[in-house]
Amino acid sequence: QVQLEESGGGLVQAGGSLRLSCAASGRSFSNYGMGWFRQAPGKEREFVAAIRWSGGTTSYADSVKGRFTVSRDNAKNTGYLQMNSLKPEDTAVYYCAAVRWGLGSRRDNEYDYWGQGTQVTVSS
Repeated sequence: QVQLEESGGGLVQAGGSLRLSCAASGRSFSNYGMGWFRQAPGKEREFVAAIRWSGGTTSYADSVKGRFTVSRDNAKNTGYLQMNSLKPEDTAVYYCAAVRWGLGSRRDNEYDYWGQGTQVTVSS
């Protein structure tokens, strides 16, 4: 089992930046691919970004490409989502997710472990 805990959310003005962290505990995080998803009020959960278990390979939703960067530090058992040039439409609860030997899938049903989420609010 892997336990995930997000942090770093908050309120920021449009154009600002936030860095979300996803701390993993339980098993070796280095064997797990990680994804970031978000859910805005009244909308379905959507893919944001993902990184392969071995690192190096990343993928992004078109809506965040060029603004967000996903990364990981296996020595710290932590994943990150750096969010720059934030827009009001980025407002959502952000979740990190993990799956063993994950290749960086965009599909939420391929992830086995989920954090509780952290709120990101971008004001205009």
